[in-house]
Amino acid sequence: MPLDAICLSGVVKELRESILGLRIEKVQQPARDQVILTLRGNKKLLLCAGASQARVHLTSLARENPAAPPMFCMLLRKHLVGGRLAAIEQPALERAVIFTLDIVDELGEPGRRKLVAECMGRYSNLILLDGQDRIIDCLRRVDMEMSEKRQVLPGLFYRLPPAQEKADPLAIDPEGFDRLLWEANPDRETSQFLLDSFFGLSPLVCREIADRAGGDMPVGNRAAALKDAFFTWQEQVNAGEFQPCMLSRDGKPSDYSYFPIQQYGGSMERQSWDAFSPMLDAFYETREQIERVRQRGQDLHRAASNARDRARRKLALQEKEYAQTQDRDRLRVSGELITANLYRMERGQTILRAQNYYDPDCAEIEIPLDPLLTPQQNAAKYFKQYNKAKTAEIYLTEQMAAARRERDWLESVLDELTRAETEQDFLDIRRELQEAGYLKGVAPGKKGPRRGPSRPRAFRSSGGFRILVGRSNTQNDQLVREAFKSDYWFHTQRIHGSHVILCTEGQEPDERSMTEAATLAAYFSQGREGGQVAVDYTQVRNVKKPNGARPGMVVYDPYQTAYVTPDEALVKKLEEK
Repeated sequence: MPLDAICLSGVVKELRESILGLRIEKVQQPARDQVILTLRGNKKLLLCAGASQARVHLTSLARENPAAPPMFCMLLRKHLVGGRLAAIEQPALERAVIFTLDIVDELGEPGRRKLVAECMGRYSNLILLDGQDRIIDCLRRVDMEMSEKRQVLPGLFYRLPPAQEKADPLAIDPEGFDRLLWEANPDRETSQFLLDSFFGLSPLVCREIADRAGGDMPVGNRAAALKDAFFTWQEQVNAGEFQPCMLSRDGKPSDYSYFPIQQYGGSMERQSWDAFSPMLDAFYETREQIERVRQRGQDLHRAASNARDRARRKLALQEKEYAQTQDRDRLRVSGELITANLYRMERGQTILRAQNYYDPDCAEIEIPLDPLLTPQQNAAKYFKQYNKAKTAEIYLTEQMAAARRERDWLESVLDELTRAETEQDFLDIRRELQEAGYLKGVAPGKKGPRRGPSRPRAFRSSGGFRILVGRSNTQNDQLVREAFKSDYWFHTQRIHGSHVILCTEGQEPDERSMTEAATLAAYFSQGREGGQVAVDYTQVRNVKKPNGARPGMVVYDPYQTAYVTPDEALVKKLEEK
């Protein structure tokens, strides 16, 4: 669910206890809609204004920053670095947090700045204010054309979004609740009644209160029970009794709240957390990865997908032509039968009926003829078509093999994009597509993105052996090229995935380390969601790269095969920090 106002109040309470009074040491903007404020003590405050993942909390996840900081990041650095967090406030049941900072301006004079994080779905924003609450700038500018009710532009005074014409769920008394019940349609479901009557409540919370009142049924049937469940909830929230809770289905985070959710019974797993920040980190970690891939890899995915689809269509046409060449013996037989029957043929004939002496039963067949050609020319025509089909078979066999290699390589690039995490990963994949001619390179005279050394994912097995996992086809080649001959190489069988190297340092690895390396190969592959994934492994000395092969393409023999199940928990446990 989006971070609702009451859940946000629990986060604000945590932040006050943890970071109030600390100074800002760094400001970073790892993504277009994310800002990270690093505070004294290496505490990192994440402010996210993404439409589907707007939130505010402390984070421990590492995020890579772009080579050149965006303009909004530079502006925040100018105004906020060195400032001290003087107050953290949330307007009454609004999905917004106002961070007030005491700063010293360029002239050495004390001043005040405010940073407002509005967590309002697709209207989310980050807004920087001066000491008079005038907008200095914001992440997303909103002009008159975008909204007639509320503009967010530099120079304007900041004001909160218009209030909803609903009741305050934390301030209403029993008499007021009875009045709402009296005015409500008795046939309306209880959860919808709560959602329509009160602001600050999410659909999940409304359904939970209805469930605790006996079920989501017409409000007229559950008025007394609904009232009891509502005021029990109100009392807990007003007392600040928050219990962060995350819901998962099949091990994947699905939803979260600030109090235990019971409405799903056993269909979802419930996990309680001691604080909101680590829960939100865990919940959004996978979603952030998907969003990063979507934003950064859009053009790469489009180019690779289009090229892959073209390769598939080309291969389909080649296979159709190849199938036609397999009927060439009929052409040769037709030519020979025409030659054998020249004595009984005449010019202008359209069909030759003759016994097929290649058939054990000598059955009679009909051979179409071109009436404009002589019998000898008709025979020569069939022999020419036969020879052409025989030559085409050889040519098409080579072309289809090349087309399959091209298709498989493009599918491996698309697979890489699903696992790309850092800016460097995308730069590596972009360069790979450029070198293959699927993307244009950097224009002459222009500088490309600043590149750092590309590093593979690094893990440490239970037996102490280092395990390296390639992030791209180019890096896969590099791993194999730089590994020792006695190291072990792992790769999923017949499906795309990363190359994995188990560094042995001249020792014989234990069985558990071998299994863990195979599990990493299965996890970083197209078989991540499956079970019992086949993983081939052999020593690096047996892995060869064919001449002219695309990056990441190798052959290997001999090898052995292990069957393992991808395990995300094991991957996180083995990862080198």
